[in-house]
Amino acid sequence: MPLQLVEPKRLYRQIADQLAQLIANGEFPAGTRLPAERELAASFGVSRASVREAIISLEMSGLVEVRVGTGIFVTQEEAGARPRGDAGPGPFELLAARKLLEGEIAALAARNARPHQVEALQRSVKRLERDVDDFAARESEDRDFHLLLAKATGNGSLELVVEGLWNQRAELWGRLQRHFHTNDLAERTIRDHAAIADAVEAKNPERARAAMHRHLSRVTREFQRGVDQTAASKSTGGKPNHRRT
Repeated sequence: MPLQLVEPKRLYRQIADQLAQLIANGEFPAGTRLPAERELAASFGVSRASVREAIISLEMSGLVEVRVGTGIFVTQEEAGARPRGDAGPGPFELLAARKLLEGEIAALAARNARPHQVEALQRSVKRLERDVDDFAARESEDRDFHLLLAKATGNGSLELVVEGLWNQRAELWGRLQRHFHTNDLAERTIRDHAAIADAVEAKNPERARAAMHRHLSRVTREFQRGVDQTAASKSTGGKPNHRRT
């Protein structure tokens, strides 16, 4: 069964459906490794980010297993199996939307934040430093920081927008984090938040916007890098390459 081009707007669910059908048809038997992400992206005519989301969707359904440092392997080939999908957008769509919206939110917060709101942002950074080894506490504090920033704009609608964006971080996002969210990423998040808070305190909208853009762009790069390490492992003796970017 030949691979079919996928329109970019169709996103990861259609890619996952095609891969699931190929698995069901026996083109990728149980125990075999799927082609490299780069090859799949070229065959489907989509971005590697969309392929990555599709792979995680297949893993959620139990059709494949992602072995970091080794590859992506088919675990079953049931004819009726279909990938699971979240109701919301994929993680990379969400990050792109957050970058667009939260950059402007950070800039507006730098213009409008009151002293007690600046102090709240700085305290949030300190709590994030304290909880760096506690994933659940760190995630909660991360969310609180972004909501505090939206509140500092003085626009209640923007608070609801940020809350809505955060609530879209569904199971697919969680799976992506579980594979590719590293301690290094957590430490960099602390530094990113500190830079945003400092820019708000300095009442510098341009600096605040740029700091938010750097933060979300870096998270995107970290997630994009995750599966790339599995491809690089063949040239590093089977060990993931944890180089810093």
